[in-house]
Amino acid sequence: MLCYNCSTIEPIEDQGTIHIRPACTELTLMFLEKGYLVEEMNDICTVKYRSREEMLSLLQLLQKLTPTLRQELNFYVTGGAVPGAQHNWTSMQEFEARMKHYDVVNIIVEKKFTSFMQPIVDHSENIVAYEFLLRSNETGVPFQPYNLFETARTTGLHSFLDRAARISAIETSAMWLPKGVKRFVNFLPSSIYNPDFCLSHTFNAIERLSLEPTDFVFEVVETERVEDVGHLQSIFQVYRQNGMSVAIDDVGAGYSTLEQMIRLKPDYVKIDRSLIDRCDENMAQQQQLSTITDIAHSFGAKVLAEGIERREEFEFCREMGIELAQGYLFGKPADRPPLNHERGGEAPAFTATSLLHT
Repeated sequence: MLCYNCSTIEPIEDQGTIHIRPACTELTLMFLEKGYLVEEMNDICTVKYRSREEMLSLLQLLQKLTPTLRQELNFYVTGGAVPGAQHNWTSMQEFEARMKHYDVVNIIVEKKFTSFMQPIVDHSENIVAYEFLLRSNETGVPFQPYNLFETARTTGLHSFLDRAARISAIETSAMWLPKGVKRFVNFLPSSIYNPDFCLSHTFNAIERLSLEPTDFVFEVVETERVEDVGHLQSIFQVYRQNGMSVAIDDVGAGYSTLEQMIRLKPDYVKIDRSLIDRCDENMAQQQQLSTITDIAHSFGAKVLAEGIERREEFEFCREMGIELAQGYLFGKPADRPPLNHERGGEAPAFTATSLLHT
């Protein structure tokens, strides 16, 4: 089985060949009139380019085609290889977007990013887990994760980026964390078309690195945007069948997230930071927190309060029965955990206090 969205995507090089389909006389003649070397094979038209500027000129030339023909065209760029069914054809719109955001696309395709980790503590402030967050490499081009994923959406690379980010988190956890420490890893449900196949890369990475599946919690982000809850349920089922836990994020950001929490019954419920901010002072927020916590506990989920920056917030959440907490009060995202411990053996008993003094 082959999934376009799980395939390898190669970077667009400064020299190479644009493959276009379907080939047609109008397209071929237009390139030949401008002096380009054109070849046709199996309904595919190939045109060589020698620089990024020349590629952009080719795109400008394509603007002269009729709108109907442009909508039919698909593209693939290589260093010279002839594309087959396994390659990632993109629409004209996506291809133009990739060239418009050329530098950002290269960050995605060449995986110029890494995973930072932010501590998650229990009611005693012991660090029991980390959430993994995408960040730029130390020597790479800085970026905002939100902008990176938005560009991935417009260029058709969101599945590739989401998968690469999951693998990065898994590999980073293997470098720094011992068994027994939970690892919260984000995923976009819209990037997973066939859970059994699309998630196989994730499961293979965990197995390859000899990690424990039970240490992983896969966290769906942008819960409020999920329209096909049935599809998300099937994704959760595949994760659980492979020994992993699941979580939903931003619960409380809107009614839909509370409704989806009840339908999905995740293992972990992460409460939106808007409900946590000064919750010790706001009766309305307290009532919402109580409702979410009671419902989550009714089906056996653990609750995690995000965005805690004040001790008063943490103490209020703890008294309410919320088991886990995350926020700047306990530590900011970093490229490594607070203690330089090695993999293997039992999880170390270090606290948020130790984190703040390392």
